[in-house]
Amino acid sequence: MDATFATGKELQKMDPVFGQLSFDDHEQIVFCNDKDTGLKAIIGIHNSVMGPALGGTRMWNYNTEWEALNDVLRLSRGMTYKSAITGLNIGGGKAVIIGDAKTQKTPELMRKFGEFVHSLSGRYITAEDVGMETKDMDTVRDVTPYVTGISEERGGSGNPSPITAYGVYLGMKAAAKSQFGSDVLDGKKVLVQGIGHVGETLVDYLTKEGAQVTITDINEEKLYQVAQKYGATIYTGEDLYTADVDIYAPCAMGATINDNTVNKIKAKVIAGAANNQLADENVHGARLQERGILYAPDFLINAGGIINVYAELEHYGKAEIMSKTENIYNTTLEIIDYAVKNGMTTHKAALTIAQNRIDLRKIENSKK
Repeated sequence: MDATFATGKELQKMDPVFGQLSFDDHEQIVFCNDKDTGLKAIIGIHNSVMGPALGGTRMWNYNTEWEALNDVLRLSRGMTYKSAITGLNIGGGKAVIIGDAKTQKTPELMRKFGEFVHSLSGRYITAEDVGMETKDMDTVRDVTPYVTGISEERGGSGNPSPITAYGVYLGMKAAAKSQFGSDVLDGKKVLVQGIGHVGETLVDYLTKEGAQVTITDINEEKLYQVAQKYGATIYTGEDLYTADVDIYAPCAMGATINDNTVNKIKAKVIAGAANNQLADENVHGARLQERGILYAPDFLINAGGIINVYAELEHYGKAEIMSKTENIYNTTLEIIDYAVKNGMTTHKAALTIAQNRIDLRKIENSKK
């Protein structure tokens, strides 16, 4: 092969998928392309030991295909552990569509994506994520049954964002109890980064409890709207990671805790809705622990959404959805306790418990 065509660190030494640092023994990666609709998507199935891979579809204007691939690999892996730690009998998967959701998303594109999902015969079940709305899932449902998060009018559970926010709120309270001695957030200074569907609902919960909420977002119009609606303060400093707050809640894109930020953070608790908040889960998880900052594992406390859409597969109602989501509080305390007793980070503790459940199921499956 002519080396002049190699890019991206020589295509990871000519191993562009399996050679990715974020590749973690994924079972299947599907690249989807349709010229007529402009669809360019990647579906990642990380693990199906616990059941079919369930995870949302994210539409984002990635800078490169490498960035999109890395995102779907990290996100799908996170879904495996999110479902396992929450006690759901479902595997981990995710999908990304490359493009601007505001200008390039069409019903035709969503239907074509649904056809690709359908071609996997139920190995992957999709749902709503960043850049998606409940109506988009309804469109996908027109061509495949392998979708959750459809509208309540069509027999679905609707928008999962409010339940996700509720779980994050409870996980934050549990982390506060461990770190500050009380789960009361009245008077606590909380910085919410990202005020989309989940972030705004989290702001609502926090302000109702009396927390001093500061918000930041790339969408200035939404920022002023939410600030006015809830009486929140808009962050105006130069570096939000140095903000003098008690709790930092990342609710936008992932990897905000990285080499550039991990030593700046002044908050004593990190608890937010974003996926994959640690750019390097081992390095940055350990650094937070060294600095005495308590990290509530993202894939644990943001599991309310998957609990909500999983209800469509298991046919349980709102009461059980709320019960399972409320259990995030207890699980968060258990994870923190496990981490302390075993001398590991909270992220590692959550991964360990989730992996133990998967390993046990794998043994059970082999005996059938």
